[in-house]
Parts: sequence; C-alpha cells; structure tokens
Amino acid sequence: MKANKKELILDGLGCANCAAKIETQVKEVKGVNNAQVNFVLKKLTIEVDNKEELNKIIERAKSIIKDIEPDVNVVDFEMDSKDEADRDSDKQETLKKIIQLSIGVGFFVIGLILDSANWIRPYVFFISYVIVGGEILLRALKNITRGQVFDENFLMSIATIGAFVIGEFPEGVAVMLFYQVGEFFQDIAVNRSRNSITALMDIKSDYANLKVHNEIRKVSPEEVRVGDIIIVKPGERVPLDGRITEGSSMLDASALTGESVPVEAEAGDDILSGVINLNGVLTVEVTKEFRESTVSRILDLVQNASSRKAPTEQFITRFARYYTPAVVIAALALALIPPLVIEGSTFSEWLYKALVLLVISCPCALVISIPLGYFGGIGAASKNGILVKGSSYLEALNNVETVIFDKTGTLTKGIFDVTEVNPQDNYSQEKLLEYAAYAESYSNHPIAASILKAYHKEIDKSKITSYEEISGHGIKVKVEEDEILVGNEKLMEKEKINFSKVQTEETILHVSVNKAYAGSIVIADAIKADSVKAIKSLKKIGVKKTVMLTGDTRSVGEKVANQLALDEVYAELLPAEKVERLEMLDSQKSAGSKLVFVGDGINDAPVLARADVGIAMGGLGSDAAIEAADVVIMTDEPSKIAESIMIAKRTRRIVWQNILFALGVKAVFLLLAALGITTMWEAVFADVGVALLAVINAMRVIRYRNIVHLAE
Repeated sequence: MKANKKELILDGLGCANCAAKIETQVKEVKGVNNAQVNFVLKKLTIEVDNKEELNKIIERAKSIIKDIEPDVNVVDFEMDSKDEADRDSDKQETLKKIIQLSIGVGFFVIGLILDSANWIRPYVFFISYVIVGGEILLRALKNITRGQVFDENFLMSIATIGAFVIGEFPEGVAVMLFYQVGEFFQDIAVNRSRNSITALMDIKSDYANLKVHNEIRKVSPEEVRVGDIIIVKPGERVPLDGRITEGSSMLDASALTGESVPVEAEAGDDILSGVINLNGVLTVEVTKEFRESTVSRILDLVQNASSRKAPTEQFITRFARYYTPAVVIAALALALIPPLVIEGSTFSEWLYKALVLLVISCPCALVISIPLGYFGGIGAASKNGILVKGSSYLEALNNVETVIFDKTGTLTKGIFDVTEVNPQDNYSQEKLLEYAAYAESYSNHPIAASILKAYHKEIDKSKITSYEEISGHGIKVKVEEDEILVGNEKLMEKEKINFSKVQTEETILHVSVNKAYAGSIVIADAIKADSVKAIKSLKKIGVKKTVMLTGDTRSVGEKVANQLALDEVYAELLPAEKVERLEMLDSQKSAGSKLVFVGDGINDAPVLARADVGIAMGGLGSDAAIEAADVVIMTDEPSKIAESIMIAKRTRRIVWQNILFALGVKAVFLLLAALGITTMWEAVFADVGVALLAVINAMRVIRYRNIVHLAE
C-alpha cells in the first residue's frame, strides 16, 4: 500500500446513510485527495496529498466517524483480524438485542391486556417504549447536539413521541417496536449478504507448508520468499504462485476461473495461488511473493472495486441527502397548515398524518440495497472468472454497442507452430532457424516462443552483442559479426532488403543476414474453439458491431474474420494505429453507448486504457494489460465477455427493481398518509419492511450462474 493511502475498518457500521455522510465529510477534510466508504466491507479508504499529514487526517476522520456513528469501532485495516473472540462478541450482542426486545414486547402485551381506563396502563407502555426505543432516543439527542438532525433516529423519535403526545400510546410503542425488530432483521440480512459476497472471495490460504532442509514448517504466506520451496498437500489451497518441481495432481481452479472441471498439473507446470490441490502431493518453487501473487491481486481488485461507483449509486447518495429534509419540511407543513385553512379540522388529526409521513420518509431501502446489489454483481462475476474493477464499469457493460478484439491470444490460441522453413541461396533450414531463434531469444511474444520451440537448442546469449525491437516491424540483432533482421514485409522494405513475397494466409517471418535475404518461416496460429460461440453470443445479446484489430497481415486477418463472422477487420496495424482505429470507431457509435476493447498483450495497454471498457484476456498474463484494463477475464475464453454483459444486465435489473419498488411503495404510502387512510403500522412496513425486502432482492445478484448457453 502506498504511504499516502490508508484503509480503516469501520466495525459495527450498519447504517448505509451514515456511511454516505462519513464519506462526504471526510472528503471535505483539508489535505484529503479522495475518500471512499465501502459499506459492504465496512472499509474507509483515505488518500491524501501529503503523506506527512496522514496521521493528523486519520485522527480527524476518526473524530468525524465518532460524531456520525458513536457505536462504530475504527480499526486499522492491517491490524484487523476477525477471530473467534470477535465472533463470540457478535453473538453476545445479538442475544442481548433479543432479550431487550423480548422484555419490551412483554410490557407491551401487558399494556394491551390492561383495561384502557386503568391509570397504570400509560406507564406500562412508557416502560416498554423506553426499553425498546431508549437507545434510538439517546442517539437522536446526540446527533441533534452535533447538528445532524435529519436521520432515521430523529424521524422515529419525533413520530413516536408525537404519538404519545396525542394519546396514541399503543401505537407509539408498536411503531418503535416494529421499527427495532425490522432493523434487527435488516441487520441480519445485510450481514448475511456481506458474508455471502465475501465468501465468494474466500480464496486465500491461511498458511503455507514451507520446506526448510528436511523439515516442514507451517507459516503465514506473507513470510515466504521467492525461491522458497513449499509443499501443497491434497485438499489444501495453493498459497502462492509458483512452479511445480515434483509431483502431479488434479487442480480445482473454479475459484479463479469459474470452471468446475479439474485440470491436470505436473512437474514443470506453473501453478497459481487460490487453486485447490485435489489428490497428489506437490512440491512447488515459489515464483512470486504473496503481495504480487494471483490471489492477492484478485482480492485487491475486487475489494477496491467499490471505489469506482456507478452513476446510479452516486445519484442515490445525492438523492438521499435532499430527500429526507424535504419530507420533514413537508410533514411540518402538513401538521400546521391544514388546521389553519380547513374548517373543522383539528391539530391532533393532522399531526398524526404528519407523523405517519415522517416514519415513511427514511431512505434506508435505497441506500443499503443499491451498493449491496452492485457489490453482489462484482462478486458473482468474480465467481465466474471475471474480475470487474468497479461498479461504474459493471454499469457501462449494459450499454455495449461495439466490441473490438485483438487477434493473437484473444480470438486465436496464441500458440504458434512453425509449419514451413523456406531457406534461400546457401542457407540450410537448420541455419535459418538458428538465426531466427537468436533474434527472438529476448522476446516473450508467442511467435518467438514457437521459433525457440522449433529450434529446440540452447541459445548462447553471450554471442548477442546488440538487440533492438522495432515496434510493428520485427527485431534487429547482432550475433557476433552478423547483423540479423527477423520480421514482416514492412521490416524488409524499411531496411531495403530484396526479398521474395509469399502468398499465404498464415503468418510469415522474413529473415535477412547482413542485408542479404536468407529466407522465410511460416507460422500458424489456430482459432480458439470458444471464439465462434463468443461472437454469436455477443450478437444474440444485442452487440451491434464486432471488429478485429491486428498487426498481422491482411490475408491472415481476413481469414480469421471470415471464420468468426466478424463485421470488420483492420490488419497490419502498429500499436499507435490501433488507438487511431479505435478512436475512429468510437466516433461512429451511438450517443450513450459504450465501446469495449479486448486484448491480452503489452502492446494492447494503450488501447485498453482508451476504450470505454477495456477487457484483459488470459488471467494475469501481461501486467501492463491488466493494469490498464477495467475488466480482467481469468480464463482464455472470449465467451466470458458476453457472460460479463449478462451479469451487468442482471445486476442493473435488480438494482432498478429495488429503486422503483422502494420509491413506488413510499409514494403510495405518502399519498395515503396525506389522505389520512394509512396508520403508523403500515408506515413502518413502508420503511423497514421495504428495506428488508430490497436487501433480500439484492442478494439474488450473487446467485448468478451461467446456465443458459447463448450461442446454442
């Protein structure tokens, strides 16, 4: 973590409205660059301009949190660990709440049984009211002294005290009791939702079996260093990225990829943290420290996703800020104006209507359920091997009109094989391959890997005295006294080499030695089996245009485009030209629609960053591509793009169900309250009941499974 960034756990944060207030006020602190509250994870992230001011700002933030939510315990994120004692404490709090409500209900029932003329009856209701709602009253008083008037504590206090004032004792107690019971169940629902979402990310191993000499020590994954040897036993989750040195086993990678079919791994294979070893014992040499490992990066991506809020979330936060004060003013007007202007009306009659209106006005249903819905969508995507870096990108995926693909490694396998070696003049096939292998020895491109694989001999890199990669053309190297050029036709033309053009739809590498043409090598790349399904699926869910951008030859590009039924293809492009083509296509899209670019390589980073939504393919391959992308697909399946759009559409559908349901019910009850038809009992349902139902509905997002095969 950067020195000028701090994460705090807000233990006990249960009010989404208060979370929004904390975020707003901390943002206004001098020196704070940005502040984000993740209500689902109960986490506050603060970024500051000057790291020397960080500690002072943290103390100010803690003061703000205590003012808004006195019961919240602020814990340093790095120090937080929810152990058994913490869970026991949570259980004790729940039990205490149940006992408190039970006693309150007991007194309430006694009050109902007593005769209405009995002088003790109001006192019994008052005792019940204090037991059930005492903490609400105290919280409201504290908040008023801090200038925070318009919250749910104030609304419930005024409404129930007003009921007592006009002699509606049973109703005043019942409203507070119903509210507290509703809040209790709402907290349970929110916590279950939180647990369901965070359980999706339960991919971190708590320990690693570190091999030291002939001894096995169980240590924290953070203690293991690159080059250390760890043992992974059957049933254990792999704690760190590494390479298998001994053993073979079947691996369950469903937590990373969403694919339930186990994969086989053996000595020499790379292995990612987060996968589960199903049967054999594996000896693994660690290749990345924990903070750089796959599991750590996935957790970081998903947990910080809420910092990029969707426009809907931002709108609801602003809406809640003005909505409650407006309703309070309306309630005041409803209580005071009609008795003055309507003949025969009484103040107590209109005060009751105003109190009902106050109870209804709390915006909790919206403020709680919407972030839960988006975070649930992000969690569901991650469970299916799709990492979305923010709810804003999840929202953007709803309006995709154009999807642009890179070719190699995205639509094709990116696993090349040398199919022909065509030497010229006095060069042999072996010598031509040797020159090409030396030229490609420093490159990590799939084409380079295919050349080295075909050469299958050791490369003595001490012979290479200079190396230059010419973007979009090829490579120039000097091996001892020989200058070798390996690349496409543009490289040969650029260097004025007299070469033989080859008519083929495969990839051609031309080789020259000391400015003399030495021959060509033909390399083939196969289309992924999943690519045809991917394009069909995108068309089926409403994507209007599919395009491919490639640096490969026009003949190869057009062949792939025809096989996949792509709408457009642009070939022989340099990285900068890819950006230009993307900007041209971006200018052609409809207003409000989004353009997606899908790629996997370092050269794709600029295009990924420029697109409305950049999607990186192939797990955690190219760090640059993943850093620039907004969505990361853990598998090599382009069909996951359509799946991510489906998850986005499902998430938005459920979020808007909650918005329309909450606002619709409140609008109906507000009208009924103004007409005097509804009572406080129905008003409490309109508040707490709607919030509870909205939270339960939001939890449906998490249960997304890719059952429907779109292309079939």
